[in-house]
Amino acid sequence: MNTTQILKTLEDYTNLNYPITFYPEVEGGYTVLIQDLPGCISTGENLQEAMENILDAKQQWLEVAIQYQDPIPLPSNMS
Repeated sequence: MNTTQILKTLEDYTNLNYPITFYPEVEGGYTVLIQDLPGCISTGENLQEAMENILDAKQQWLEVAIQYQDPIPLPSNMS
Protein backbone atom coordinates (compact mmCIF):
# COMPACT_ATOMS: atom_id res chain seq x y z
CA MET A 1 0.00 0.00 0.00
CA ASN A 2 1.37 3.44 -0.83
CA THR A 3 0.45 6.94 0.28
CA THR A 4 -1.61 7.58 -2.85
CA GLN A 5 -3.88 4.57 -2.41
CA ILE A 6 -7.37 5.54 -1.33
CA LEU A 7 -9.11 3.28 1.15
CA LYS A 8 -12.86 2.98 0.91
CA THR A 9 -14.43 2.61 4.34
CA LEU A 10 -14.12 3.81 7.90
CA GLU A 11 -13.28 0.24 8.87
CA ASP A 12 -10.37 0.21 6.39
CA TYR A 13 -8.85 3.25 8.10
CA THR A 14 -9.75 2.18 11.63
CA ASN A 15 -7.85 -1.07 11.13
CA LEU A 16 -4.62 0.74 10.20
CA ASN A 17 -2.00 0.85 12.95
CA TYR A 18 -1.09 4.50 13.34
CA PRO A 19 1.92 5.11 15.63
CA ILE A 20 0.77 6.42 19.01
CA THR A 21 2.95 8.62 21.23
CA PHE A 22 2.48 8.89 25.01
CA TYR A 23 3.85 11.73 27.14
CA PRO A 24 3.71 11.50 30.95
CA GLU A 25 2.45 14.71 32.55
CA VAL A 26 4.23 16.27 35.54
CA GLU A 27 0.98 16.50 37.51
CA GLY A 28 0.09 12.88 36.67
CA GLY A 29 -1.62 11.14 33.82
CA TYR A 30 -0.66 11.05 30.17
CA THR A 31 -1.11 13.04 27.01
CA VAL A 32 -1.35 10.82 23.96
CA LEU A 33 -1.44 11.64 20.27
CA ILE A 34 -1.38 10.27 16.77
CA GLN A 35 1.00 12.57 14.91
CA ASP A 36 -0.11 11.29 11.50
CA LEU A 37 -3.64 12.59 12.17
CA PRO A 38 -3.30 16.34 12.88
CA GLY A 39 -5.16 17.35 16.02
CA CYS A 40 -5.81 13.77 17.13
CA ILE A 41 -4.86 14.09 20.79
CA SER A 42 -6.26 12.94 24.11
CA THR A 43 -5.36 12.36 27.75
CA GLY A 44 -5.84 9.76 30.43
CA GLU A 45 -5.16 9.30 34.12
CA ASN A 46 -3.24 6.10 33.36
CA LEU A 47 -1.86 4.34 30.26
CA GLN A 48 -4.93 2.14 29.81
CA GLU A 49 -7.32 5.10 29.95
CA ALA A 50 -5.08 7.14 27.66
CA MET A 51 -5.03 4.30 25.11
CA GLU A 52 -8.81 3.89 25.22
CA ASN A 53 -9.27 7.65 24.81
CA ILE A 54 -6.88 7.98 21.85
CA LEU A 55 -8.57 5.08 20.06
CA ASP A 56 -11.92 6.87 20.52
CA ALA A 57 -10.34 10.11 19.27
CA LYS A 58 -8.91 8.28 16.24
CA GLN A 59 -12.34 6.87 15.39
CA GLN A 60 -13.96 10.30 15.65
CA TRP A 61 -11.15 11.95 13.65
CA LEU A 62 -11.59 9.43 10.84
CA GLU A 63 -15.40 9.71 10.86
CA VAL A 64 -15.23 13.49 10.43
CA ALA A 65 -12.56 13.28 7.73
CA ILE A 66 -14.65 10.80 5.76
CA GLN A 67 -17.83 12.82 6.27
CA TYR A 68 -16.19 15.98 4.88
CA GLN A 69 -14.13 14.07 2.30
CA ASP A 70 -10.89 15.38 3.81
CA PRO A 71 -7.67 13.59 2.85
CA ILE A 72 -6.63 10.92 5.34
CA PRO A 73 -2.91 10.20 5.57
CA LEU A 74 -1.71 6.65 5.85
CA PRO A 75 0.37 5.74 8.91
CA SER A 76 3.95 7.01 8.62
CA ASN A 77 5.23 3.53 9.39
CA MET A 78 3.69 2.38 6.09
CA SER A 79 5.41 4.88 3.79
